[in-house]
Amino acid sequence: MGRQPRHGQATSLPGQMKVQWTGKASSDLVRLHDHLSPVAPEAAARVVQQLAHAPGRLLEYPRIGEKLEAYQPREVRRIIVGNYEIRYEIAAGTIFILRLWHCRENRSFDPEE
Repeated sequence: MGRQPRHGQATSLPGQMKVQWTGKASSDLVRLHDHLSPVAPEAAARVVQQLAHAPGRLLEYPRIGEKLEAYQPREVRRIIVGNYEIRYEIAAGTIFILRLWHCRENRSFDPEE
């Protein structure tokens, strides 16, 4: 499937925030790959790689994503990458990647995620 972030794996540059994937977000990548690969293995690998690398741009601009007020007082935001939504939280100098999914998926509001 190519290289993907593992639960707890963090990426950072000196003096900057770091990106850390949660177990649920990593599982979302695996689920996505498993769903796409039987039909289009090359596309599945390409999409997973694109999504795995997308949070890297947050290191320079962590607040570029839309803030989701429903999660107050937490600072949870979202970015759209292609047809996928990535939700993340900024806390204690870390950007936690919480979840990701295709925008057509029916996702209910869950402030605990």
